[in-house]
Amino acid sequence: MNEMICHCFEVSRDEIEKAIREKGLKTVEEVGEATNAGTGCGGCQDRIQEILDEINGK
Repeated sequence: MNEMICHCFEVSRDEIEKAIREKGLKTVEEVGEATNAGTGCGGCQDRIQEILDEINGK
């Protein structure tokens, strides 16, 4: 299932994961720059951090 993480900009979990892996992103801010996710209302920033932690092994 492709979960919608950022509703402001309609950015899916798949898009976020792809950007993190391809660009080596480490922060919520970097994900925002790459995908716009988390740059609207900011309500999804905690979820973005969770995805970053999962992928980067934190």
